[in-house]
Amino acid sequence: MTTRHAPKVGRRNLLKAGAALTTAAMFGHAPAVLAKKKPFEGTSIAVNTWSAPYCQWLKDYLPEFEEQTGIKVRYEAAGFPVYNQRMDLELSTGGSGYDVANITFIYVGRWLGAEWFHPLDEFLADPDKTPPDWGADDFMPGPAGILKTGGHTYGLPWICDIYMAAAPRFDLVQDAGLGMPKTLDDIKALCKAVHNREPGVAAMVTENHHGWTFQPYLQSFGGNSFVGGNPYDFTPALDTKEAIEAAEYYADIIRNYCPDGVLSYNYDQTLNACMQGKVAYITFNQAWLVQLAAQNSKVAEKVAYSLFPTGRAGWKPGVATHGWGIPKFSKKKEAAWEFIKWSMSKDMFRRMLLEKGYGSVTRNSVIETPDFRKKFMINDYDVGDMYVKTADSLTDGHMEYRTKHVYPQIDKQLNIAIERCGSGEMTAKEAMQKAQAAAVKELKRMGIKL
Repeated sequence: MTTRHAPKVGRRNLLKAGAALTTAAMFGHAPAVLAKKKPFEGTSIAVNTWSAPYCQWLKDYLPEFEEQTGIKVRYEAAGFPVYNQRMDLELSTGGSGYDVANITFIYVGRWLGAEWFHPLDEFLADPDKTPPDWGADDFMPGPAGILKTGGHTYGLPWICDIYMAAAPRFDLVQDAGLGMPKTLDDIKALCKAVHNREPGVAAMVTENHHGWTFQPYLQSFGGNSFVGGNPYDFTPALDTKEAIEAAEYYADIIRNYCPDGVLSYNYDQTLNACMQGKVAYITFNQAWLVQLAAQNSKVAEKVAYSLFPTGRAGWKPGVATHGWGIPKFSKKKEAAWEFIKWSMSKDMFRRMLLEKGYGSVTRNSVIETPDFRKKFMINDYDVGDMYVKTADSLTDGHMEYRTKHVYPQIDKQLNIAIERCGSGEMTAKEAMQKAQAAAVKELKRMGIKL
């Protein structure tokens, strides 16, 4: 057997090799052995959500995430109803097409109850996967609690979606001798006083997801979606006296004080009408309303803000949350967690606040900064304080109905009912009675005991 000896490496050869490496590095051709390998190089994930401001703005930062981790991201953000329909089908059929998905508030009961999302506890508890200073306990307790069940955390909230009020054309409100409405009666008085006060400017506008926008009015009149109680009674309560009165009130605003064609307005069209100065007053989501103060808004220096007004049953603002989760059948859960960890970090929320004006952040450490308070002191209105106060109301239980696994069926019937009475096709009483009958029929078909 012949023994081979390694060749001698002299000083001259070492100098030549060093020069070659230096030259290669200067021109971007350094050997692969010198490059630092990215932790998930070659991995790709699919992320699915809906087109909320946070989700739209997050796309601008994706190249940074891909560069840092080596993970390629296929990112989808459809409209709210389209996303929910597609994801519900994907989850219910055991699909594995998505690795990260939004957990929609009205589907929390159904999706988490069926265990269609993977618990995040193993990632949160492992210091090698989540550094202790990442701050899993930094999220607002109300929104974070919604995404927990059975002692497990299934999602982390990227938004606390609160319902409040704004007057894009507060100048018209003031010209009529009025201020920001404090009660539902004040809203109606404002509508009568300012509608078409300036030609082409409607008193109000609303988006066409009435299962969300109508609910604060329904509850303010003393109504609700279900009979409720303890134990919880899932019997729909859409034809009660209070529900019918609320529908009459709301439909009157749609028919007489909103722009023509408002029943077809989605959230982006609603925001645009306000930014163009074509609407005097609106009750809507804070994440959209703060954009009325943006540089490209025609009402930036005119807009005023307030909490959602109170009704006969008290203060019942809408509060929702949505969060990132990992679908149960994802085959790339560790890479998915890297995406969630990055997109939900303190730094990302801080940058979203400062660079995009995102006001629905859910990390207390960001909310408590001077930057947050300064950013949302708009035209001398403390919108940041309104956000925190409304978010805190989530703990009083008035939004419980929205977490029930059968609520999506109620949501659908409310959309139909408000379209019917808002268009004048039916009276409010007829529309709500039909909604009640249809909801009862659907829940019985699902095997729900009423």
